[in-house]
Amino acid sequence: MKAVALCFKPFLKPEEALIYCNLGRTQFAKNCEEFGIYKNDSGYYKREDLLRMLSGEGPPFAEAAKKLK
Repeated sequence: MKAVALCFKPFLKPEEALIYCNLGRTQFAKNCEEFGIYKNDSGYYKREDLLRMLSGEGPPFAEAAKKLK
């Protein structure tokens, strides 16, 4: 039931973000660093940012790097 409620919350606690992304702690931290996703001042992750990470698109800077070449 908790997993269903996570889909509607705009901000997620770190433990909830792990469940939402279905990743281990290390893999989640690595992906967040790669995509530039950080906790806000209250310690929550923005669900829209996590959804962008899970969408399968590359990190935002990867596309910018392609334009430089």
